[in-house]
Amino acid sequence: MKKLTTLAFGLVMACNSSQTTISSTTENKTANAAKDVEAYATTITEAELKEDLYIYASDEFEGRETGKEGQKKAIEFLKERYERLGIPAAKGDGDYFQKVPLEVSQLPVGTITANGKEFHLGEEFLTFSKAQGEFNKVVYAGFGIETENYSDYKDLDIKGKIVLIKSGEPVDSQGNYLVTGTSQKSIWSNMSESMGKRMELATSKGAKGVLYYDPLNYPRFKSRYEWMKGNESGRMDLVSNEAEPFFTFLINTGLAKALLPKIGSDNKQRQLSIPLVLDVASNNDLVDSENVVAVLKGSEKPNEYVVISSHLDHIGVTPDGEINNGADDDGSGTVSLLEIAQAFKTAADEGNGPKRSIVFLHVTGEEKGLLGSRFYTDEEPLFPLEQTVANLNIDMIGRIDPKRVGERNYIYLIGSDKLSTELHELSEEVNKKYTQIELDYTFNDENDPNRFYYRSDHYNFAKNNIPIIFYFNGTHDDYHRPSDTPDKINYDLLENRTRLIFHTAWEIANREQRIVVDKATK
Repeated sequence: MKKLTTLAFGLVMACNSSQTTISSTTENKTANAAKDVEAYATTITEAELKEDLYIYASDEFEGRETGKEGQKKAIEFLKERYERLGIPAAKGDGDYFQKVPLEVSQLPVGTITANGKEFHLGEEFLTFSKAQGEFNKVVYAGFGIETENYSDYKDLDIKGKIVLIKSGEPVDSQGNYLVTGTSQKSIWSNMSESMGKRMELATSKGAKGVLYYDPLNYPRFKSRYEWMKGNESGRMDLVSNEAEPFFTFLINTGLAKALLPKIGSDNKQRQLSIPLVLDVASNNDLVDSENVVAVLKGSEKPNEYVVISSHLDHIGVTPDGEINNGADDDGSGTVSLLEIAQAFKTAADEGNGPKRSIVFLHVTGEEKGLLGSRFYTDEEPLFPLEQTVANLNIDMIGRIDPKRVGERNYIYLIGSDKLSTELHELSEEVNKKYTQIELDYTFNDENDPNRFYYRSDHYNFAKNNIPIIFYFNGTHDDYHRPSDTPDKINYDLLENRTRLIFHTAWEIANREQRIVVDKATK
């Protein structure tokens, strides 16, 4: 009634007063809205964060390893919290759980035979899944690149064939890169991202598999292979729905030169008459796991979505029985997301709900390779990606990086400027207005050797040209150890960092126009 009376009064005054009065009313509304959002932010408290985290990161949850009993307790905890808040499930049937089909392929064994010579898995090549087949030819596609002004696939038919490609990108006689036309490298030289781009491109052209020669990446994957072999652990991944799976092999210099002796300098794309036999066997075990997803519908733009995410899983129990509680990784992000959900619901209950819909996404399998978020973006988006305005991802925000020099009231921000200048500027303005945290962009550097931009769930949104911000406190001595416990969390910092994310989400959700993507990936 009070709001209706105020509205009626405003209409009368609009008919009988000057434009100055209208401007004054607008200013008052803006001021009141600012007061409201600050009040909602204060519902995010140290005490509630601490209460939830001491439960979520307790021994009862057994380290929350994907598919294990502790992870099942975690999702029930999250479901109960959303039911208590009155925030409905994202799925239309009222189920908070999005099943994520996973399988563990035991470390495979086998060989590749090329021109009658046998090469052994774990020595001359690496792969993490089974591969069987005989081929009469191999197609050499140079760098395996295709852009608007350059293509290694011109006049090549690779459908149903095995393709040999190498890392790097072509240069002209002046030393300029052909893709960019300048002395600057393109994304195809990015060690982490270009491998996936090459595989996606080959898949889209119908290739059966890829033999990838990347001497810089090979030792990194060899170390992973050796670790898995020593721990008798398999590789978890999404269950493939393909009748004929795509093969990916990383090959060493010996095998690469057996296929093409001058592969380092030979860039001529062509078919190679090389008989190839793939004989790699593995057994797969299915894993039952799920994301937890709730949604608060927007009041004016309900078909546009702001996704706030954190991962619900951790690494479980050590071989000698110690529990990795994962209080910071990512218990801190999980309880932060619950507090943000409560703040938005409080606003909605008072008639001040967000204009755009807010999706609260707790993903599984992050520690196994960003699997839950990849399933959400690549296989089963519960809300259209083209209508997803932004993703704010929270992964470890409760501690202090011991290597960092400066004030303790900081947070690392990664990716805010990668796709949208507007998002970066909004983030800076919100922090200056409300929380005054030092925003540290150390790990946002393209040359950051840690590659954190590619190592948490936001990346699966970013690769789909959805603007992201990744909130992160950095690693510490308790990272991925049983000593990552809730008593070591800095709850005052956790509160302020959570409020920053809430304020940022609030601004994104309530601004008139959606965030503009002006740096889309190619």
